[in-house]
Amino acid sequence: MHAKPANLDALRIDRSSAAPTFQLGAWRWLVLLLLLLLGAVAGAWWLSRAKGIAVQTAQVQAPSADGNPGGRTLLNASGYVTTRLKATVSSKITGKVSEIRVEEGMQVEKDQILATLDASNVQSSLHLAQAQLAAASLALAESAPLAKFAAAEYQRLTTLESPRSVSLSDLGKAEAEARMQQAKLERQRAEVTVAQRQEDLWQQQLDDTIIRAPFAGVVTTKDSQPGEMISPMSAGGFTRTGICTLVDMASLEIEVDVGESYINRVQAGQAVEATLDAYPEWKIPCQVTAIIPTADRQKATVKVRVGFAKLDPRILPQMGVKVAFQGGATAAPVPTRNSVAVPKEALQSVNGHAIAWVVSNGKAERRAVTVANSNATQVTLSAGLAQGETVVLNPPASLSDGSPVTIQTTR
Repeated sequence: MHAKPANLDALRIDRSSAAPTFQLGAWRWLVLLLLLLLGAVAGAWWLSRAKGIAVQTAQVQAPSADGNPGGRTLLNASGYVTTRLKATVSSKITGKVSEIRVEEGMQVEKDQILATLDASNVQSSLHLAQAQLAAASLALAESAPLAKFAAAEYQRLTTLESPRSVSLSDLGKAEAEARMQQAKLERQRAEVTVAQRQEDLWQQQLDDTIIRAPFAGVVTTKDSQPGEMISPMSAGGFTRTGICTLVDMASLEIEVDVGESYINRVQAGQAVEATLDAYPEWKIPCQVTAIIPTADRQKATVKVRVGFAKLDPRILPQMGVKVAFQGGATAAPVPTRNSVAVPKEALQSVNGHAIAWVVSNGKAERRAVTVANSNATQVTLSAGLAQGETVVLNPPASLSDGSPVTIQTTR
């Protein structure tokens, strides 16, 4: 009843023969995977080797004329860019603005017309003065012949007095008439002079309605508009006191407040290195132009003026600036004819010796260099590099002699 079929054993799977086949296949896949990984690593290494290490570089340059990239810093301070020549241009008379010919940022020349005022009333007064001058001139021209005739008549009667040909009464009348005509002539000449001065006065008033630039400069603010009233003094209400603000950009300088305790480190003509807050990487050579001979009692500071060695359009009034007052470098060796200058970032110290990495034919080359002098940004070398060569800045740790490199940027 429970007897097994005769072919039941034939249906069983024989696992003893299948196990070796499965193990062999798994090892093959594992070996293949390892080969692929090794190939990927080798390919990445080869690509990185072919591409080279990315580096930043700079050119080796000649040192400055004095052979010293800069002295040591004696004092740091901060201040602002100011201008010695700045004016709020206004009018000499009170009037209504009829035209404005400037805008902010415009460069103007000396005596260039900036604005004009309404001149209708002034022109009417000028025409009246011109008419009065013409009338006075005509009256003078009328009186001149009468005065001349009266003088001649008196002279004639005077010559006839000896033979008693004329009475003393007639002679007196002739003298009085001559004197009266002469006085009238002098009065009319004075009236002509007054009329001329009146005409000049109204002509000056007309000229004052034209507002001109007192000096060449740049317009920094526009303070009035056509139709507004302007006055040389504050009149309250809506009356303006200026047309625009004009700045002479050639007179830019730096004003610094130096503490009384440190003013002994500053002297006229001293070298200064300035850095604008807007351009922190830009080192601007400057010089102390004046030390104001008075102190601020409340702040305990002394004002120092610093002039730019060379002006630049990037320098604008009221910019914040940091200054470093420089002193002479101590024990600075005299540079030789072969001296060169490189950025400080180009040097490394290995076992107490200075080295630099030079890029030659796309590969890095290690060089031992001799430092002659240095400041905060540059180093002067007396040996090891030549002018015009390319050095690596901030060399990476993976850099070695002969490593291929790729230049990112050059400054």
